[in-house]
Amino acid sequence: MSSIFSQRDLDFLLYEWLDVTALTARPRFAEHSRETFDAFLAVSAQIAEREFATHNRRNDAEEPRFDGERVHIIPEVRAALGAFNDSGLLSGGMDEAVGGMQLPHVVHRACFLWFQAANIATSAYPLLTMANANLLLTHAAPEHVARFVGPMIEGRFTGTMCLSEPQAGSSLSDVTTRAVPAGDGTYRVTGSKMWISGGDHELSETIVHLVLARVAGAPAGVKGLSLFIVPKHLVGDDGRAGARNNVVLAGLNHKMGFRGTTNAVLAFTDSEAYLVGEEGRGLAYMFQMMNDARIGVGAGAVALGYTGYLHALAYARERLQGRPVAGKDPAAPPVPIIRHPDVRRMLLASKTYVEGGLALVLYAAKLVDEQHTGDRAAATLLLDVLTPIVKAWPSQWCLLANDHAIQVHGGYGYTREYPVEQFYRDNRLNPIHEGTDGIQGLDLLGRKVVMQDGAGLKLLVGTMRAAAERAPAELAEFAALLESGCQRLVEVTAKLWADADPEIALANSTAYLNAAGHLVVAWMWLEQATAAAGKQGSFYDGKRLAARYFFTHELPRTAAWFDLLESRDTLLADLDDECL
Repeated sequence: MSSIFSQRDLDFLLYEWLDVTALTARPRFAEHSRETFDAFLAVSAQIAEREFATHNRRNDAEEPRFDGERVHIIPEVRAALGAFNDSGLLSGGMDEAVGGMQLPHVVHRACFLWFQAANIATSAYPLLTMANANLLLTHAAPEHVARFVGPMIEGRFTGTMCLSEPQAGSSLSDVTTRAVPAGDGTYRVTGSKMWISGGDHELSETIVHLVLARVAGAPAGVKGLSLFIVPKHLVGDDGRAGARNNVVLAGLNHKMGFRGTTNAVLAFTDSEAYLVGEEGRGLAYMFQMMNDARIGVGAGAVALGYTGYLHALAYARERLQGRPVAGKDPAAPPVPIIRHPDVRRMLLASKTYVEGGLALVLYAAKLVDEQHTGDRAAATLLLDVLTPIVKAWPSQWCLLANDHAIQVHGGYGYTREYPVEQFYRDNRLNPIHEGTDGIQGLDLLGRKVVMQDGAGLKLLVGTMRAAAERAPAELAEFAALLESGCQRLVEVTAKLWADADPEIALANSTAYLNAAGHLVVAWMWLEQATAAAGKQGSFYDGKRLAARYFFTHELPRTAAWFDLLESRDTLLADLDDECL
């Protein structure tokens, strides 16, 4: 079994639970089959292991360097991206009309998990490029799609998203970057953008920046924001990069993880820019890329947690240390540490986090396919509610799996001779990426579960209850616990918003995110246990064991969170910050 990721788990989730082969009956995916899905998964594993994993450590140790003129990156990154581009995966999920292969999104997401597990930093470049291209395919003018998206699909250009600014952080209503019409259909953009992943490098002919800016005279707040294409180089009608645009790298940020991904401070000065869609709708357009990236962040957190778990599991089977509690003979040989109950606790907890998180990410990915080819309204609504959980839950709990991996390795886990400390550092960035976990809590409780008069929450709860009803008799206890949790979620949500006071309702939104997230992952485990029911072998026994652990050790955490929420405690809203 690969130490990077688990194809066996992917096969179970894709084929035995989600039944992705049934998608081939739909016209969009009619050219595909299980054979083509397996081929893409196999080539993903091969390239990830051969081209991405092999420079993951060097990528971390020799991070990008700016000499005042250009950014220097280790050569293995360019080679890996070339192999990725040659595989066709860059456009694998896109329409055939633009050069794509129309793979189901759920299969494409599963393929990309291999790269995120192998080398999260290098995989960030195609992740952002694909999200950028998808946004432009949906919202940009045809001439801009031809000029910028075509070269991105070919792997010649890369893409970024430029939202944050030094003074604004996550508060996008405070964006001050300005755009002025040039009179010829283009605009000139001036301002500074901060924390721009992939913001400068020489891995591609040019970089297509998607920039939020405020057109002169636009109102304050997010309603005044528009979205612009601002390339690093001016691009001709032939799709070839020419002279430099006025986009200057002001410096690189040096982070604790993702060190191989350039993270830039960019200065725009009368930079030539092209409006995407209509003025004043920039944030609405950007949410497509942001939501895509949020699911990508959740997937990356799962991938890092999963590879950390696999490394810890292998180490625990090989490392000899100590004797069983009942073993009194000091002359007896030491046993593998996997025999010790607390090591087993950490490994089993980690298994439930990473395999539960993986199920959640793939379920969300299949909802994207439902948006395109099934019940669009229902799939969109359910995905809207789940997105903050898909982003935040793995960012917290799969990070804990990386923490456990260090602990399982003991003193060695804290050294650079073993990779688990890097996995932790890399994953620690995900609770901040694409909106902090706190922002996801505000989004979930403040918007998603109350939108359309609570239709999103009703659909989520109804979907979880349907899973409980489908569960076989031997899982009746778990099904009842899930049903009870659903009822508590509905009651607590209603109580929080009883007087429609957002300050009171949102005072403990992070606790709400934790409770809802754990309940959703319990649903994922009931689904997996149902799919494994009646099947024999250690793999299926492992699924049943993990489901049991999650329902008996993890789901009870929600009681304390729900109790706090039900009390409508306002300590965090009321406290005097001078006391901190």
